[in-house]
Amino acid sequence: METDRAPEIPVDVDFALALGVTDAEATLHTQGEQTRVWDLASVSKPLTALGVLIAVDRGLVDLDAPAGPAGATVRHLLAHAAGYAFDGDEVVGGVGARRIYSNTGFEVLAAHVEEATGYDFAEWMEQTVIAGLDLVDVEIAGSPAAGYRGSLRDLLAVGRELLAPTLIPEELWREARTVQFPGLAGILPGYGRQKPNDWGLGFEIRGEKHPHWTGAESSPDTFGHFGQSGSFLWVDPVAGLAAAFLGEQPFGTEHVRVWPGLTDALLERFGGDSAGGGGAR
Repeated sequence: METDRAPEIPVDVDFALALGVTDAEATLHTQGEQTRVWDLASVSKPLTALGVLIAVDRGLVDLDAPAGPAGATVRHLLAHAAGYAFDGDEVVGGVGARRIYSNTGFEVLAAHVEEATGYDFAEWMEQTVIAGLDLVDVEIAGSPAAGYRGSLRDLLAVGRELLAPTLIPEELWREARTVQFPGLAGILPGYGRQKPNDWGLGFEIRGEKHPHWTGAESSPDTFGHFGQSGSFLWVDPVAGLAAAFLGEQPFGTEHVRVWPGLTDALLERFGGDSAGGGGAR
């Protein structure tokens, strides 16, 4: 796929990385290896969420059906509101009481989809998301919360899907990027307590969070995910852009320092007059 011939966007880090930006139609810019396969860590979750939403659209899974702890539903699991701890089976909060970021919730979610569809979850993902988007490098293995691996070109294809859905209807897509259980506070890993700590159906929503891993010019509607592997995928529907970052250094202070300015640089170069949604500064 053709990309621009403009100079690379400076990224002030000393490790190898891949970076790209796309609109709903095509990749606009890449730097680094487009086909190198990296650990996605929690950027696995948006892919898993797509697989769940496809099952919802096909009538096999109900967002408000019981799943997880008593009183919780599929919706709670997708929105990190079921009360599970980060890892392990312990329930550490009331259902719908706090936003508790949880890998366990996504693993329980995958098991629920397996039971509802009759497919192994990895097979379901291969037949729906991977085949549906013609992804070529993504490896669906390990935890559906944080075990997948993939390339820049495939993450940008996922970004295009999240800008202009083809696998799910627009109504469900809009619901997925709308805050679920508004007002819940919680810890955003790496960035501390956020009140509110907004999430949609499997996607973190920027809102007015500060500090945050997206940019000062990111619209409040921006949604996506970042991972402890030092990866991100954000989608800004106001700017009409999605961007992905993959690197060989795990998430840390360098990412906290660099990512917001990098996002603003991408919005400035590729977003035109649509950038500048008024996120927290």
